[in-house]
Amino acid sequence: MRIVIARCTVNYVGRLTAYLPEAVRVIMVKGDGSVLIHSDGGSYKPLNWMSPPCTIRIQPGAGEVNTDIVWVVENKAGEQLQVTIHEIISETEHDLGVDPGLQKVGVEAQLQALLATHVSVLGAGWTLIRREYPTPIGPVDLLCRDGAGATVAVEIKRRGEIDGVEQLTRYLTLLNRDALLAPVLGVFAAQEIKPQARTLAEDRGIRCVLLDYDGLLGTADPSLRLF
Repeated sequence: MRIVIARCTVNYVGRLTAYLPEAVRVIMVKGDGSVLIHSDGGSYKPLNWMSPPCTIRIQPGAGEVNTDIVWVVENKAGEQLQVTIHEIISETEHDLGVDPGLQKVGVEAQLQALLATHVSVLGAGWTLIRREYPTPIGPVDLLCRDGAGATVAVEIKRRGEIDGVEQLTRYLTLLNRDALLAPVLGVFAAQEIKPQARTLAEDRGIRCVLLDYDGLLGTADPSLRLF
C-alpha cells in the first residue's frame, strides 16, 4: 500500500463531474489497484475514489513553469480521477501481506452452535434433537425437547425483528402438521429483540429469550476457568 499526504486538487470526469478544491489530503493506492482520496474527517468514507481494475499515469501539470504533477487514474469504462499534486508532505509504502479477513463475533452460526451445546439455558431438562432440522421452506435452527417432553422449534437471530418471528411462524405451521412432532412450541432467541417483534411473538404464543453471547462462551469449557 502506498500512502501519500499531499496538497492536491482532484477532478473526477465520468458519468458526472466532481471537483475537490486544493487542500491537504491522504491519497491511498492499494495493492488491488484502487485509489482513495481521504480528508481528516467524514468518518471512514473517502471523498472520492476509483475502484479496480484501473491504471495510473503520471504526467506534468499544465503550464510552462509548473512543478505540479498529475495522477490520471482511469478505469475500464474510461472514467478518470485526475489528482493534481501541488506538494507532497509525506509518502510511505508498505507491503501489508495477505489479510485474513474480518472475523465476526456473535454471528448467528456461532450463537446456534453455542446454544446447541448449552441448550439447558433455555430451561431445565431441555435436550437437543437436531440442529438445522429440515423443512420444505428451510431448516429450523434447533429442534429440541423441553423438560416436559414437548417438541420446541428454536429460531436464533443476532437481532430479533418481525421478519424472524414470521419465519418461525411458518416453520411452526409446517412442523405441527407432522403427527410425530406435534404439538410443536416456538422459541425466538436473540441477543436483542425489537419491541414490535416481541409483541408479535407473544401474541402468537412464541416465547422470547435474550441470549448472552459472553455468558454462553463462558460456559463453553468450565475446565479452562481459573475461578
